[in-house]
Amino acid sequence: MDVETVMQELEALGKERTKKIYLSNGAHEPLFGVATGAMKPMTKKIKINQQLAEELYATGNYDAMYFAGIIADPKAMTESDFDRWIDAAYFYMLSDYVVAVTLAEADIAQDVADKWIASGQELKMSAGWSCYCWLLGNRPDNQFSESKISNMLDIVKKEIHQSPERTKASMNNFLYTVGVSFLPLNEKAIEVAREVGTVEIKREKKKNSLSNAYESIQKEKDRGRLGFKRKYVRC
Repeated sequence: MDVETVMQELEALGKERTKKIYLSNGAHEPLFGVATGAMKPMTKKIKINQQLAEELYATGNYDAMYFAGIIADPKAMTESDFDRWIDAAYFYMLSDYVVAVTLAEADIAQDVADKWIASGQELKMSAGWSCYCWLLGNRPDNQFSESKISNMLDIVKKEIHQSPERTKASMNNFLYTVGVSFLPLNEKAIEVAREVGTVEIKREKKKNSLSNAYESIQKEKDRGRLGFKRKYVRC
């Protein structure tokens, strides 16, 4: 399938109701409003195609950019490729659920994520913290430096309440993910989460959201899910 054919199929799958939901979350035109589940038949047909993924991502169409992340080959992408993708990710559903997810399957994931976290730019920082959530929730604990993750917990404790809104949300998710999925620092994550308390995230044109990682970790603990790892990052 070429880019024109994929765009035509995506347009045919678009729903006005889904489009409105995406727009309310920060997407802007062009987009069709395709539910992610509706993309599965095309995904099975195309599988992995990095060239097509690049062409789709470059359209600026949200649905095409999302689908690009599904069919991309993360191990074929360089640091500059990921930088180009994050620069074009104009809202959190792209930065955290397309770019960060794709990066999490690359061998260079931690190095790139570290750079983005240190960038001082809201969506880059958000993507960096989110990438670690996807990594910690999928890869074995021994693939991470315990001292490094511990230092990152210290940063969350010190900076989360003063961070930009989307970065704040991803830092809170990181705190939860360490508490649930990274057993070597489960106790420290719980203690930091207790100290951080409830995190308020301001959302444009929407009611502010409140999130408490400590309470969320405790719920997973009660369910016997500590140490949980997902089989795949990308669906």
